[in-house]
Parts: sequence; C-alpha cells; structure tokens
Amino acid sequence: MKALLIIDMQLGSFRPYTLRHDTLGIINTINTLAKQFRDRKQLVIHIQHDGSKENCFIPGTDDWKLLPELTQMPEDLLVSKTANDSFYNSELETVLNKYNITDLFITGCATDFCVDSTIKSALNKDYKVNVISNGHTTANRPHIDAPIVIKHYNWLWADMTATKHKITVTEAEALKDLI
Repeated sequence: MKALLIIDMQLGSFRPYTLRHDTLGIINTINTLAKQFRDRKQLVIHIQHDGSKENCFIPGTDDWKLLPELTQMPEDLLVSKTANDSFYNSELETVLNKYNITDLFITGCATDFCVDSTIKSALNKDYKVNVISNGHTTANRPHIDAPIVIKHYNWLWADMTATKHKITVTEAEALKDLI
C-alpha cells in the first residue's frame, strides 16, 4: 500500500503566502496528487505540527489549521507531530503499520526542515521513499534563495546512499504509473 504524506501545510507557515516559494503551485500539485491517491484508494495523510512547546502552532488556533485551499476529504487522516521528524513521538508509524503502508510519497513544507527530517527518518525505517520534486517548498534563507534550497535538496535526496531502498525523486506529473 501507498500513502501520500502532506507535511505542515499550515497557515502559520504561510503568512503571507508569498513567504514560501510557489505556494499556490505547490498547493495545486498536492491537491492533484491527493485526488489521484484517493481515486486509487490509497491513503492521504495530513501531518500538522503542534508547536505548543515553542508557543506556536497551538492546536485549535488559526496558525495550526491547514491551508484553506488544500483539499481535505473525510477519508484523509490527520497526524500531529511535535518535532521536525514526522515520526518522532507521533502516531505516524502506527498509522502506516495499521494500513500496511510500504511506499511513502512525500510533499509539504519546509523542504530543509520537516520534509528533510521526515524523508531521512522514513529511509532509516526501510520505507520506499518517493519525494515529489515539485511538491515541497520553503522560504528564502539568509544565505540562499528558496528555489536553490529546493533544487539542492532534490539533488541530495536523489544521490543519497541507499539503505534498504533508494530515495526516488520525481515530478508529480511523472507519478501516474507509480501510484
């Protein structure tokens, strides 16, 4: 079984929407993928950061909510996390095991924090990891612009030494046969 992970696409990370690179394009890509996953009876999991210990992204607040343009369906699952790594002290692995998920397709925010941490953790847990190269985003950093960060991480993930499985980095448009 396969699952689409949508990491931290929350209002608090996108104020203003121009803070993140290609926000509306990323939302469109994720919505398109999520529909394809649902149509094929595959799992869609929204992961929300609970930043209570940092006094931000507090559950129930506007910052914690998912972006309103992001399509959510009743069958989608929600998993809360408290660290960059979506697996750390969360229910994610339990949910994946419950549904016999072996292949993860990863999207979301931020490329260089939560997306990267989750990808590396999933790889070390022997999941088949598929990164959607045009399905994750970040903000400009003090020393490097967001498009370069995204390009760098796509290269890094594609070139990492494999554990049990090699990370696949693919554009969303090329995934139809993989889902």
